[in-house]
Amino acid sequence: MNAHLRRAAVTTAAAAAAVVLAACGSAKESGDKPKESGGAKGDDLTVGLLLPENQTARYEKFDKPLIEKKISELTDGKGEIVYANAKQDATLQTQQVDTMITNKVDVLIVDAVDSKAIAGGVKKAKDAGIPVVAFDRLAEGPIDAYTSFDNEEVGRVQGKALLTALGPKAKDGQIVMMNGSVTDPNAALFKKGAHSELDGKVNIGKEYDTKEWKPENANANMEAAISALGKGRIIGVYSANDGMAGGIITALKAAGFTKLPPVTGQDAELAAVQRIIAGEQFASVYKPYAGEADAAAEMAVALAQGRKLGGIAQDTVDSPTTKGVPSVLVPVVSLTKDNIKDTVLKDGIYTVAEICTPKYKAACDKLGLR
Repeated sequence: MNAHLRRAAVTTAAAAAAVVLAACGSAKESGDKPKESGGAKGDDLTVGLLLPENQTARYEKFDKPLIEKKISELTDGKGEIVYANAKQDATLQTQQVDTMITNKVDVLIVDAVDSKAIAGGVKKAKDAGIPVVAFDRLAEGPIDAYTSFDNEEVGRVQGKALLTALGPKAKDGQIVMMNGSVTDPNAALFKKGAHSELDGKVNIGKEYDTKEWKPENANANMEAAISALGKGRIIGVYSANDGMAGGIITALKAAGFTKLPPVTGQDAELAAVQRIIAGEQFASVYKPYAGEADAAAEMAVALAQGRKLGGIAQDTVDSPTTKGVPSVLVPVVSLTKDNIKDTVLKDGIYTVAEICTPKYKAACDKLGLR
C-alpha cells in the first residue's frame, strides 16, 4: 500500500457494523426547507447530501446512513441533513443543487451522476458561498474537497483477480471487458487500472462502455459479445461492478454455458456475495464505505464551520477543472469466497443469515459459514 493510502486508511469495523443500526429518519427530503444559513457556523448547520442513483445498493444502504451518523456525531446531534437522490438523472441532480442553494444549506456533499454536467451547479454553489465536497466521483467545477477510493487500484485489484482465476490458461481464449459508464470519471480509472494488469497477459475479444452502469445494458452487451466471439472462445469477463456482473451472468447462463467463466465485480453487493459463494461470480471488490463516508462528513463539517482541511485531507487530486483538491483516498480489498468471513462478515456489512438463505445454505456449509 503506498504512503498516501496508509495515511488515508481507517479502521472500519465498528463504523461499518453500525450501518444496520444507523437511523435513516434523520434526513429530510429536499422539498423540506431547512433553517437559514449565514454567518459563522457552530454545530447548528445544514448539510445538503446529493446521491446519484438508487439502483446500486450501496447508496441507500450504506453511504446515506453512514454520512448521517457521522454528521450527527460531529455536530453533537445538532446538524441536519437535507437529502435528495437523482435516480441517475443528471438534469434532475442539477435542479436538486439549485434547490439546495435556494434553501441556503451550509455545505454540499455531491456524488455526481455526470461529473461534467454538475460543474455549473458546483459553480453556482460556490458563488453562493456554499462549499462543495465531491463524494465518490470527482465532480468538475470549483469543488473544495474530494473523497473516494483509489479507483485505479480498484481496477488493478479486479484485473489481478481475473488473472488469478484464469491461471496458466489466460491466453487460451478471449475475455470480454465490461466497463462502466462514460459519464462517471471513476469508470475511466477502473478501466485504466484493469488494463494495466490485463494488457499483454490476456486476449481482449470485446470491450464495452456500459451506458448508465445498468445491468440490462451489460446483459445486452454480453449477448452481443457471445454472438460475435462464439461461446467456446470466451474464458473470462472483466465486469466493473456487481450489478453488471449479474446481467452478464444471466446472459452467460441463457447462452448455455455449462461452466461459467470467471466474472469480476465491485461493491460487495449482497447478491454478488451470494453468487461468489455459489461459484457463479469469481470476485468482487470490498470497499469500506465507513472510511469514505466519515471523510466526507468530516470535510463537510469543517468547511461549513470555516476550518481548514489540513488535519483531515492529507493528499490532493487534480480534476479536469480544478487543481490541488484536498482529498482522502481509502484503500480497497479483493473479495473472494476465501475472505468473506474476514471482510463483509467481520465488519458487520452482512450477517450469515442474510447471506446464507435456503438457496445458498449448501454452498455456505461448504465454506463453513454458519
